[in-house]
Amino acid sequence: MLLSCGDALIDFVPTRAADGREAVMPAVGGSCLNVAIGMARLGAPTGFVGGVSTDMFGQMIAAHAQASEVELRYATRSDRQTTLAFVRIVAGESHYAFYDAETATRNWTYRRGSIPFETIEAVHVGSTTLVNDTGAAETQALIADARMSSTISFDPNCRPNLVKDKPSYVARMADFAANADIVRMSDVDFSYLYGDEPYDKRADALLGQGVSLVVITRGIDGAVAWHKTTGKIEVAAPKVTVADTIGAGDSFQAALLFALHKQERLRRQPLGEIGADELRRALSFAANCAGFTCTRPGADPPRLSEINWRW
Repeated sequence: MLLSCGDALIDFVPTRAADGREAVMPAVGGSCLNVAIGMARLGAPTGFVGGVSTDMFGQMIAAHAQASEVELRYATRSDRQTTLAFVRIVAGESHYAFYDAETATRNWTYRRGSIPFETIEAVHVGSTTLVNDTGAAETQALIADARMSSTISFDPNCRPNLVKDKPSYVARMADFAANADIVRMSDVDFSYLYGDEPYDKRADALLGQGVSLVVITRGIDGAVAWHKTTGKIEVAAPKVTVADTIGAGDSFQAALLFALHKQERLRRQPLGEIGADELRRALSFAANCAGFTCTRPGADPPRLSEINWRW
């Protein structure tokens, strides 16, 4: 099984009312839940770890996860409210206003001993859960238990408007990256964390710390990856008609993990030995899935039957 640990929330995505006025439409989201949905829809056995409310929105989240066959047995249900995020598209980028105080996601706790990690191929972590101290500490405890047998995937998915102390946050993201096997981030996240530092320099530093694979996604410019033995690989982004970019990075992450799983390269040792052709194929598949997600509104990753791809 593959697990994704982190945020599950409701996005209010921009749309238009019948009279042409701006409006918003509720859609299930949250970066880590999106990753779980994406992996499950592609056909991987998948579970979600995190806080899910029992309120009306939490019921929407649970129904959405179950419709995509995401296992919720490791999620923590509570009567705390669901996190809400209002989305606005500015110059092609999604900007968020979060309502996240005292929510189910923010108050998630890791139930130690509840997950049989020897049966878990990989655990993905990241996003808004890691901004607050409690969520970060609980996720670190989960990683400490998981690392003995499971590959760790990490995407910071930075949300600057939630960050109160940037130096501390940057240091925290560095700690999570150093304890991961796969690190993926967008070019926007990279700029927020590392400024104008060259991609190659930061990738070399992460590989030197023990990371096996570093990936930076760059929107229409495709993705670039560095592997500790295979070297540097770039893949193009597909040309699509964009509805919005919400969930595109999450879809890329899900598809990359699925592709490595499909190739039997996701566990730590096989990942370290992956060949250039295998890695390029996995990255290209991920880019195609991300592109497909951009063609429809909201975080709505594809099913395998919707992608014209042969393994």
